[in-house]
Amino acid sequence: MPNVHYLKTWTPFFNDIKSGIKQFEVRKNDRDYEVGDTLILEEFEPNKERYTGAWIPKLVTYKLDDIRFVKEGYVILGMVDIKF
Repeated sequence: MPNVHYLKTWTPFFNDIKSGIKQFEVRKNDRDYEVGDTLILEEFEPNKERYTGAWIPKLVTYKLDDIRFVKEGYVILGMVDIKF
């Protein structure tokens, strides 16, 4: 069954995702991410140490965690917009 993951996303990366030029996430593989999961990317301003309240929902469509290509313990997630 797909899971929902709420993820802190620093403002520069959040803006790149929002504009569409960044369609992947590189994350520590500590949440058992799977294709079909939903990511709620929450904008976070690291200099102010606060969330802005902005968020973007994404659907995980691809998962790469093969240690031949990704550092052990990390995962690359391909994602697309979720239409409501």
